[in-house]
Amino acid sequence: MWYIPAQVNLMDDRITIIEGPPPVFEHVNDGWAMGLNESPNHTIPALTRLRTFNGPALVERCYNAWRNQSSIRLHYRNESGLEQTAPILAARNVDTPEGHVLLLWVYLDGEAVEYEIDDSLDDDLDDFLDE
Repeated sequence: MWYIPAQVNLMDDRITIIEGPPPVFEHVNDGWAMGLNESPNHTIPALTRLRTFNGPALVERCYNAWRNQSSIRLHYRNESGLEQTAPILAARNVDTPEGHVLLLWVYLDGEAVEYEIDDSLDDDLDDFLDE
């Protein structure tokens, strides 16, 4: 999936999405991501994919923050246009023929997360059972 160009902001404690639609967050069921949640707050790990001009530099920025025992956050606008942030728990760059894709695993506020369910899987199952 291709969504949002991400740029390096002058602040080292965040990665800011400066243009494009709001990020799309995917539910994460990976045990390692769930195991990193040591917060007393109800947070949910999620994955987002961002197109960027320099993915390796953004990943390095995350690593530098973590190496210095600091945090780094994704800064973006939601569907309503309100500014939001989410703590980044892991980052990875993927080189594709179309350019760099930054994979960010973040924590989202569990009380504010809404899930979308893909009904096409149910339709496929119904078709299989009808045969």
